[in-house]
Amino acid sequence: MKIRIRMLSIVFALLAPSTANADEPTFNQWLVEFRKEAKALGISDYVFDAALGDAVPIKRVIELDRKQPEFTMTFDEYLSKIASSTRARVAAKKLIEHDEILTKVSKKYGVQKRFIVTFWGVETNFGKYLGSFNVPHSLATLAFDGRRSAYFRKELLNALKILEEGHIVADKMKGSWAGAMGQSQFMPSSFLSYAVDWDGDGKRDIWKTKADVFASTAYYLSKAGWRSDLTWGREILLPADFSIMGKNAKALSKSKTRLKLTEWSKAGVLNVERKQLPARELLARLVIPAGPTGPAFLVYSNFDSILDWNRSNYYALAIGHLSDKLR
Repeated sequence: MKIRIRMLSIVFALLAPSTANADEPTFNQWLVEFRKEAKALGISDYVFDAALGDAVPIKRVIELDRKQPEFTMTFDEYLSKIASSTRARVAAKKLIEHDEILTKVSKKYGVQKRFIVTFWGVETNFGKYLGSFNVPHSLATLAFDGRRSAYFRKELLNALKILEEGHIVADKMKGSWAGAMGQSQFMPSSFLSYAVDWDGDGKRDIWKTKADVFASTAYYLSKAGWRSDLTWGREILLPADFSIMGKNAKALSKSKTRLKLTEWSKAGVLNVERKQLPARELLARLVIPAGPTGPAFLVYSNFDSILDWNRSNYYALAIGHLSDKLR
């Protein structure tokens, strides 16, 4: 009898409606409410349906968001991969191939040609790998998911605005799982702020039009404070007893202390050829990406402009190294 009662209780429990997620909307319910917000911001039903009419949560996007791989490469490994000799050779060819348009873009925005090509190469291997995810579907997945829903909801609305403006059609809006798009890998918000219609065809096309890609990259950097009279920085050698104002290399790097090149020279800092640094009143700060026993760099304000694009010292140093190979 006890066994029968126990079995019946299990059956009733299985048949009873679940209340654990009763207050959580389904994806389709969420889309209905989201449509109202999009419509209030000027997104037409036509664009909304083209972008999200057949959307379903993408399991792989959630997996990638939840389980982003830990960064385990050493600085030397990262540098050899991102700023490889092979990529440098291709970049040199691209620099020559697109010299005419790069020269015009560089002159207008004050960003050296070699840096424009370097970003292009690092971001998408010169336009070869743009990402295969449907950007509206990926962003809708992340906006519905809840972990960073507010951020991705805004980016989804921005993506719909881009479609409404007619820069690209929904099924061609491809990018990374997190929504970075085109050959410059702009998030939708960056696209709206910095993408450029260089060829004047009415579309800011960072997917196929190289002139738009180059101009958009240069405009982004110019708005991030880029200076055409500076490079990114330089590798340096620190003396064994290095100290400035009672601070060692680790402390100076952590505090992001900026000093003039002449002050670094007085403290015994040399360039990698063991020669004196340029006698300039140029402000620079110390970066030691692999710790006190690894390589050391003095970086200028353009380095911070690179960090505005991607907040990783490894990334910014790789951009610098690859661009140096194109000088």
